[in-house]
Amino acid sequence: MVEESRWGVIYNAPSVTFGNKRWNTIRKYIDQKGVQYDFVQSENASSVERLVNMLCDNGYHTIIIVGNDGALNQAINAIMQKHDQLPSDFALGVVPDGVGNDFARFWGLSVDDYRKAVDCLIQRRTRKVDVGECTYCDAGEEKKRYFLNCINIGYGARLVKISNDAHRIIGSKRLSMIPIALRQIFERKSFDLKMQIDTESVDRQYMSVCISNCLGYGQTPNGVPYNGMIDISAITRPLWWQLFEGFWLLGKGRFLNYRNVHPYRAQVVKIEETGKALVTLDSCELPEHNTITPIKVTIRREFINFIVNYE
Repeated sequence: MVEESRWGVIYNAPSVTFGNKRWNTIRKYIDQKGVQYDFVQSENASSVERLVNMLCDNGYHTIIIVGNDGALNQAINAIMQKHDQLPSDFALGVVPDGVGNDFARFWGLSVDDYRKAVDCLIQRRTRKVDVGECTYCDAGEEKKRYFLNCINIGYGARLVKISNDAHRIIGSKRLSMIPIALRQIFERKSFDLKMQIDTESVDRQYMSVCISNCLGYGQTPNGVPYNGMIDISAITRPLWWQLFEGFWLLGKGRFLNYRNVHPYRAQVVKIEETGKALVTLDSCELPEHNTITPIKVTIRREFINFIVNYE
C-alpha cells in the first residue's frame, strides 16, 4: 500500500500530434513543488477507467486526472464501482487538458493555467459533489454509467464528438473548432423525444437536449454539482440564421435566453425514445442509439470528494 499523501496521477494525452509535450511541462512544475506521486499514462481515453481501477486497488487516497471531461468520466465510473472499498478521505482532482473541461471550469480552473490547478491540488481542499447516474438498456441488459457534467442527446452530442475527434488528431483547440463551424450551419436535424421530467411528460421533436449536473458546456448555465438537482435544456430546431444568435448567447453565458430553449429542473428524468440521436455522457458515447432506451437519469447527492478551487 502507498503513503496516504502520495498522489496517483493519470495523464490522458489529448492528441496524437503533440503527445507528451504538455504533460512534461506540468510534471516539471509538480516536481518543483516537491509533490510525491506515481504517474501512469493512458493509451487512450477508454483506458483511463482501467488505470483508475488499478490505482484504487493499490490504496491511493488521491487520484489526479490530467485530462478533460471525458477522462474524468472514465475516472468517476471506475471510482463508483470501487466506492465502498475506498478510504473515507479519498478524493479526485483534475488538471484540465485538451478540449471539453466544463467541470474544471465550474471550479475556476482552466487549461491556460496549469500552475493554478496544481497549487489547488496541493492545498487539497475538498467538498462533496453530486454524481449523475444514467441507467440504460444495452442490447436488452440494464447497465449504469455515471457522469459529472452532462448527458447530451442529438446536436450537442454530435458537436462534442466532432470536436473531440478533431482535437485528438489536430492537437489544436482553435483548429479543432473548424469542423464544428462548418457543420453547425447545415446540420439541424430533429429527433422524436419521449421524456418524463419528474411528473411532467414531454413528447415532441427536438434538435438537442442537455441533461446536466453542472454547466453542460454552457447549455445549463445555472447548474451546480451539489444541489441534488438535474438541469435540462431542450432545444427545438431553429431557422439557420437563428443558430448564430444561439451560439452568441451560449458564449455569453445567457443560453437560457435563447428563444428555442425550453429549460427544466428536476430530480428524475426518464426517456422512452430518442429516435436516432447520438447520446454522450461527458463526451463519452453510449452504445448504438437503437439499443439504449429506456434511459433513467438521477443524482447521487454530494457523493464523492472532489478537490476544488476556493478563492
